[in-house]
Amino acid sequence: MGYADRFVMSLGASTLQDDAQHHAAEPLAAAALADLTGAGFGALLTRVKYADGSISKLFESGTQNLTQLLRVWTNLVAQKGAERGWIKIRAEWDIATAPKFYKRVAERSLAHWLDGKCKTCHGTGIVGRLGCSTCHSTGIAEVTGGGFEREKVLDMVSELEGYLQAHNARAACRLRDTFVESAKPGL
Repeated sequence: MGYADRFVMSLGASTLQDDAQHHAAEPLAAAALADLTGAGFGALLTRVKYADGSISKLFESGTQNLTQLLRVWTNLVAQKGAERGWIKIRAEWDIATAPKFYKRVAERSLAHWLDGKCKTCHGTGIVGRLGCSTCHSTGIAEVTGGGFEREKVLDMVSELEGYLQAHNARAACRLRDTFVESAKPGL
């Protein structure tokens, strides 16, 4: 069982006891420690991508987590866009356009990253007995839009996946180290 699976299971645990039989607190602690060394929102990415909507209680929903992630991601995209010079500020119109563009790129990239499945084949790459012509049998929806905006959206989707993978790798290492420490005799 991988780190993300253990993290999701710990979110739905009925008890956070930490003893020989219960280990639900360990993935949460590993996520927190991994966030301290990374970009700081990896646990939120993992929670929104894998856990929100899967928690068994009906009154819980992922809207608060998604709202928080969108806010953090929009700020990060705006920062990256400004640093990378996506929009050259030459006129007053550019000053008003830049934040709108950054917000649109953030929203579209997050939406595609969360659910980038082809709507025709539902991510399988197959329609009936034939390959899906919409996604060319990849199962991944194409990002539409103008060339420049599309390029930035795809770039930010890649960044999101990189943040998630880096966080999960750091957390898995922390989790493994915790397991190794607890398995040592005499502790």
